[in-house]
Amino acid sequence: MFDTHVNLHGDVFADDLDEVLDRARTAGVRRFLAICDRFDNFEAVYAIAAAHDDIWCSVGVHPHHTKDFPDITVEDLTVAAARPEVVAIGETGLDFHYGYSPEDAQVESLRKHIEAARQTGLPLILHTREADDMMGDVLEDEFGKGAFQPLLHCYTGGARLAQRGLALGAYVSVSGILSFKSASAVRDVIADVPMDRIILETDCPFLAPMPMRGRRNEPAYLAHVAEALASLKGLTVDEVKRVTDENARRLFAKVDA
Repeated sequence: MFDTHVNLHGDVFADDLDEVLDRARTAGVRRFLAICDRFDNFEAVYAIAAAHDDIWCSVGVHPHHTKDFPDITVEDLTVAAARPEVVAIGETGLDFHYGYSPEDAQVESLRKHIEAARQTGLPLILHTREADDMMGDVLEDEFGKGAFQPLLHCYTGGARLAQRGLALGAYVSVSGILSFKSASAVRDVIADVPMDRIILETDCPFLAPMPMRGRRNEPAYLAHVAEALASLKGLTVDEVKRVTDENARRLFAKVDA
């Protein structure tokens, strides 16, 4: 399996990261993508990737933090992305639920990340919360300027954005949310996403899947996400693991380059 979204930097795994990774490898995780959420965290994220043969990373600014990096440039992102362990741009996107950053600042930052993805050819990791219509509008507008590869990460949005994204060639990643009893609307949307566009993630340390809900999430729990998807799609767990791993390696092509 390929855990395509792990948050390994910071205090939450500071004391036992090696043990966490060992448990994940024992559980069948063979590749990890460590996510950059703030540009000033990039070196810490990159150091984790550089220290492990099976970990790669991204570079970007989460929409919550766009207010803190108003002057980030496309060049800042593309220069960082040229480093060998960087295989994606993001996490970027739009989050209008919490309002931690102004909406116009989020849109401006998103467009910079899109241009960086366009210039580098790397996939764009997109976070969307309560901003489906604006996200769809921005993606379609930017696609008119030149193609790029979107990934709708940890998808919990509506069916319309999912279909708008798929029409642009987007992939969709599913997390432990898929296993939550309360997530029937998410399952309804993912049921209509073709298997050749779906990848797996934990988004650890957040969103531990059933039956681990309430604990600190970690990459070893990715198997439970695969089980939830297998149940939804009527497939074997082994088939889900095989297909989603192939999809992730196709999407993050720089991993095997």
